[in-house]
Amino acid sequence: QVQVVESGGGLVQPGGSLKLSCAASGTFVNLYNMGWYRQAPGQQRELVATSELAGDKQYADSVKGRFTIARDNYKNTAYLQMNSLKPDDTAVYYCYVNIVADTGPATYWGQGTQVTVSS
Repeated sequence: QVQVVESGGGLVQPGGSLKLSCAASGTFVNLYNMGWYRQAPGQQRELVATSELAGDKQYADSVKGRFTIARDNYKNTAYLQMNSLKPDDTAVYYCYVNIVADTGPATYWGQGTQVTVSS
């Protein structure tokens, strides 16, 4: 069984910063991609950022230059530093991890954390 626990998020004014954390624990052979999706009310879930085990990182065009994803492979933890936040960044952010377990590959999700950007 794998657990994914998110932390961070909250209310911030436009132009402010927040940092999200995502920690994976449990039994698995290897952990590959880690990242975040977000979903705003009435919108589809969209990929925000992903970090691959080999080191490659990908970002949505809307967050490039403002968000930075990092990971600590020893702690199985990823971080999303969000700067210059805009009201359009308001959404529930969901962390995900791609793992390989004895039963094969799988994806696990965090519980979601609310990010609200408002004055």
